[in-house]
Amino acid sequence: MPLPPEPARHGRPGFAALFAALPVAVIVVDPDDRIVHANALAEQLLNLSERLMVGQPLIAILPPPEAPRSRDGHGFAVYDTVIATRHGPKIRADFVEAQVPDHPGWRAITLHSAGPSRRLAHASERGAGARAAVGAAAMLAHEIKNPLSGIRGAAQLLNGGELTTLITTEVDRIAALIDRMQDFSDTRPLPLGAENIYPLLGHARGVALAGFARGIVIEERFDPSLPLARINRDALLQIVINLLKNAREAVRAQRNPRIVLTTAYRHGMSVNIGAGQERLPLPIEICVIDNGPGAPPDIVDHLFDPFVSGRREGQGLGLALVDKLARDMNGLIQYAREGSPEMTVLRLLLPRAQA
Repeated sequence: MPLPPEPARHGRPGFAALFAALPVAVIVVDPDDRIVHANALAEQLLNLSERLMVGQPLIAILPPPEAPRSRDGHGFAVYDTVIATRHGPKIRADFVEAQVPDHPGWRAITLHSAGPSRRLAHASERGAGARAAVGAAAMLAHEIKNPLSGIRGAAQLLNGGELTTLITTEVDRIAALIDRMQDFSDTRPLPLGAENIYPLLGHARGVALAGFARGIVIEERFDPSLPLARINRDALLQIVINLLKNAREAVRAQRNPRIVLTTAYRHGMSVNIGAGQERLPLPIEICVIDNGPGAPPDIVDHLFDPFVSGRREGQGLGLALVDKLARDMNGLIQYAREGSPEMTVLRLLLPRAQA
């Protein structure tokens, strides 16, 4: 039997209205693996009406992606996967399946279109064009820094007071920018090991509170039972500090700024790391959440590209470096607007260490 619809009371919308208005494609499946509900976005994505889907076996409409189903009632999630639907074109999406509380055997399946800002490309698949661009950036940075040193030295010899100070300050600013660009040209594999992430998160939070986030409360919501992660200590520390800096900038204009640092274990989450390879489980989640306005809609799909920034004075390198370091650890960084009230979530997913 389908889940009983909740009637509207006192002018409030009931189940049907709320379900239809959800901003993500949702399918509800009963314990017999048959579809009982599908909202409007699911109809649109699968090119099939709810009337034709209801009563059909899930596999006949939406074959689930190949992934190890959790046997402990947590469901599973598969990021950036291609699904061959039975009645429409192939779709590229995040497939998330969750148990319905208090209804054993019932599941809710959500499909999120996998935009470029959330996709993971393994380092081996970045292609010749990307490698050539990295090489060109490294060469250009080296060639620019040499004359900058000469310009700075000549300006100091001039001893021209304010003008000399202006020249040396601008040269130092450009040199610092080039140093940050060179971070992207280092293609050496990171040394990875089994690490407890909590001392690193505590250190990053301490750095933030002592400096750029002084006076802001950074809440902690931690899962105390996380296993060791397979990471690089320095890379994770730099990622979390960069994300906290980004959150601090985002809440600067808020009357009651909020930054929240969370951890969780996400059963069954995995990503595609390359053709012919098994999907990589990424169950360890670290989130930096803030109540700022979020990124402008026109740059969301390019948020992790170099030189893309939602701030007029931003250089667009912080999140790009976060993305590179996450990939170097075989992890994934995502941007989302979630919750009520809506907040910005930067979600880092990482592999666990082998037991």
